Amino acid sequence: MSSLRELQVDALLKMLYLNEEHYPRASSATEDPNATTAAIASDTAVQDIVWKVLVLDKKTTAIVSSVLRVNDLLKTGVTVHALIDSAKRSSLPDVPVVYFIEPTLENVNTIIDDIKNSKYSEFYVNFVDTLNRDLLEHLAKEVVQLGKQDKIKQVYDQYLDFVVTEPELFSLELPTAYITLNDPSTTEENITSLCSRIADGLFNTVITLNSIPIIRAPKNGPAEIVAEKLANRLRDYVINMKSNSSQNDSGSNSILNDSLDRSVLIILDRNIDYSSMFSHSWIYQCMVFDIFKLRRNTISIPAESEDAKAKQYDIEPHDFFWNQNSHLPFPEAAENVESALDKYKQEANEIIKKTGVSNLNDLNIKQFDQQNQDDDLGTLQIQQAVKKLPELTAKKSIIDMHMNIFASLLKELEAKNLDTFFEIEQQDPDNVKTRTKFLELLKNDGKTNNLDDKLRSFIVLYLSAKSTLPKDFVNEVESYFKSQEYDISVLSYVYKLREMMKMSSSMSLQTKSLDDGTSNASKTGTSTLSGLYGLTEGTLQGGVGSLISGFKKLLPEKKTIPVTNIVDAIMEPLSSSQKNLEATDSYLYLDPKITRGSHTRKPKRQTYNKSVVFVVGGGNYLEYQNLQEWAHSQIHNPKKVMYGSTDIISPHDFLSQLTSLSK
Repeated sequence: MSSLRELQVDALLKMLYLNEEHYPRASSATEDPNATTAAIASDTAVQDIVWKVLVLDKKTTAIVSSVLRVNDLLKTGVTVHALIDSAKRSSLPDVPVVYFIEPTLENVNTIIDDIKNSKYSEFYVNFVDTLNRDLLEHLAKEVVQLGKQDKIKQVYDQYLDFVVTEPELFSLELPTAYITLNDPSTTEENITSLCSRIADGLFNTVITLNSIPIIRAPKNGPAEIVAEKLANRLRDYVINMKSNSSQNDSGSNSILNDSLDRSVLIILDRNIDYSSMFSHSWIYQCMVFDIFKLRRNTISIPAESEDAKAKQYDIEPHDFFWNQNSHLPFPEAAENVESALDKYKQEANEIIKKTGVSNLNDLNIKQFDQQNQDDDLGTLQIQQAVKKLPELTAKKSIIDMHMNIFASLLKELEAKNLDTFFEIEQQDPDNVKTRTKFLELLKNDGKTNNLDDKLRSFIVLYLSAKSTLPKDFVNEVESYFKSQEYDISVLSYVYKLREMMKMSSSMSLQTKSLDDGTSNASKTGTSTLSGLYGLTEGTLQGGVGSLISGFKKLLPEKKTIPVTNIVDAIMEPLSSSQKNLEATDSYLYLDPKITRGSHTRKPKRQTYNKSVVFVVGGGNYLEYQNLQEWAHSQIHNPKKVMYGSTDIISPHDFLSQLTSLSK
């Protein structure tokens, strides 16, 4: 089954090949870690490439840049790409242009001006979402008046208004959705408008997946509004498709075909769980996102000093190490990067032995080919070794990048004692020993560069406790932050959140073990990082063995979190707990394929193998990874789960949002 990322890349490639039916597909990109996303298929699968210009706007640039690189665009014939509002956009009257833009009046008028000025030879216009009828008529009228309607070769709605960063992770990039939905000053009109935008983004995702799902959502919240709006739009779409199929005497449209294997779209409100938004995770990807900035597959690491430069690393779709290790606990990923380096060294040494050079940098493919032709010194074995060099060089570049990322991570971990926060959050907040340990950390670690982390751990303890934490403990924590002159106004909002959660069913959701139920969380109270720092820029040096052995104590428990519990109850009701089933039985059940009569009905408990899980108000990598871990644990009944949100928000940014709401 294709991933969401592969489906989006396929749609983009088809667009760049001028919407021809035959084009190189991006299927199974992860199976070949050394191939670029756009070059999976053979070049012989396509007719002669048409060289072209690609014109984007800010939104579509984010969509394309998350899954394709400049080299990928070049393989499709794109020699120039530019922003539609750029004053530097050159006129190329002999070259066709592909537009991929938002359906706005401003963009449509710019296209009209380009046609008027004969800026390009042919115009292939693609809108990221539906172009409304008024704008379509405006475009047609103006072009006809210019007498240049023959210049426009295509106009397509692509339904790609969402950003994919992982195989099964997407975002609508609406970063202020939570604030808009929870600010008392927000008007009903603004809330309705936002919910419509969210429904439109989900509609785009569903069309890309080419499957009409059953929709489930809790009542009395934004998720219900979004679900209703999406169901109505999908129902209209189904009616139109059926009408078109009937007129064309064709009922072969795959999106309409009934299937026994219907997928389910689960739309949830952020209030299902707040703890995961603040938690310190020990998963490699989650740590990178938490400690640094991970946006559209680019990792940004702040400069360590005023003289130093900030670092940026691009996570390519074919990054073999990221694909294999991003979901693993940090110690295991650190161990694997050392193993990857050792394997690279072995392969490099084999090539050096076969070719007789002293350094890989001395190798030159053309030079060896010439030797083979002139004096027959080369052999087939040597040629094969030399031709493996580009692949090996690319692998080394990826390993070096992750070495540098690990180096920066370790510096932050040691500087802020971040392992201790994770350790505390793994323990029972209702246990007095956990609270005592947390108070000792506040008083004794002597650090002021981790006050955000301390506050986050307190919030996790407060929200995840089964009973309200003792007043004297809360007062002592507040006193500590006040002594540091640290703003804790957000806590008044957090205390209200817990009261709201107590009134909802989310507090009673039962966790589910993903292994034998034994805990791997550390029971010791000391930092495992002390004295074990052994990673320097670009190279893992001695001490890694002891570093990993220390981290082993901190491997997280394999258990589900609230969002995963909801998904488990809906997708696999036969094995879910009664409490989780009761919590989800009250959810809306909408079937957009039912176009007559009642559109809602009492939900039935049924098994699903595919789902899209969407959180209104912000998501995070922790929930994404927990859902994937749950899906992969269903050995006897394999599951496919895609996860999305209005935006993927870092713990620091979400803390800032709640702070602004509290004021």
